[in-house]
Amino acid sequence: MNRWTVGSCIGAAIGILTVVTAGVASADTLDTVKQRGKLVCGVSLSTPGFAAPDDKGRMEGFDADICRAIAAAVFGDGEKVEYVPTNINTRFQALQSGEIDVLSRQTTHTFTRDASLGIDFGPVVFYDGQGLMVQKSLGVTSAEELKDAAICTLPGTTTAQNLSDFFGKLGAKFELVVFESPDENRAAFFSGRCDAISSDRSDLASIRAVANNPDDYVVLPETISKEPLAVGVRQNDSNWRDIVSWSVWMLMAAEEKGITQANVDEKVKSDDQEIQRMLGVTDNLGEMLKLDNKWGYNIIKSVGNYGEVFDRALGEKTRLGMTRGPNTQWNRGGLLYAPPIR
Repeated sequence: MNRWTVGSCIGAAIGILTVVTAGVASADTLDTVKQRGKLVCGVSLSTPGFAAPDDKGRMEGFDADICRAIAAAVFGDGEKVEYVPTNINTRFQALQSGEIDVLSRQTTHTFTRDASLGIDFGPVVFYDGQGLMVQKSLGVTSAEELKDAAICTLPGTTTAQNLSDFFGKLGAKFELVVFESPDENRAAFFSGRCDAISSDRSDLASIRAVANNPDDYVVLPETISKEPLAVGVRQNDSNWRDIVSWSVWMLMAAEEKGITQANVDEKVKSDDQEIQRMLGVTDNLGEMLKLDNKWGYNIIKSVGNYGEVFDRALGEKTRLGMTRGPNTQWNRGGLLYAPPIR
């Protein structure tokens, strides 16, 4: 176990985020991906609900399906993906170096990351926020009761700064207990070596889901930060960024239009002009992205729409049991909003 002071942890995190990547060359990622014959997608090491192998070794989860959507847009086949597990400290370097084509890994879009790392972000795929989880036996009902608590977390994230800001406003101290790997972090919390564990609320749901007795743990009600999770790509490749961005937006637009994996073939016959454009019936929009005009159809046929991806990986009927919350369509009170496809 590594114990860091709050100051040293924040300093290390900032150090990671301010890596200078000037000189990252412009490249045509689409050509590279096509020549290779598969998309190389950076995901988390093993995060149930987001990216984890099933009992047959097939990667499944929300982030994994985002990768499949991009592969389907490019190849017409969502299974043409190589998944590369990345850790928190090396995920950006893997993208910068060209080891991966896209980073789909519960990564928060922040100013510093966008402006200083030589990477760009696509649309927000999941609106999240940082929370804290404790054992029910502590009897804690609010994060404000965790003064002087030992809190487990990982290095190289926005977590430390957010905790410092939160407890600073309360005039309270806390001890940050930092572990290098998610497995160590979870094990320490489950064994009682920390009073609480802090991460994005979606990640806390994933951690709770793998506990021996999930009902022994409770995520406290406070959300102490904004964490818009987005897909990352390298800078200086606008066509590739457009492909990634519109692949994500296609998932959102499909849900808004009621297009599903099951009915997409029937929807090809729709009189709705936007649906016709989305599915490649008219307007040849795929040519603008250097893709097949059926790129949108191929995405939906491969993974479904955003709601289907969410429900399958994270929804209320899964072991994570998450509600849509802000990740609901804009016309139903949420934040999901795809630009017009025209």
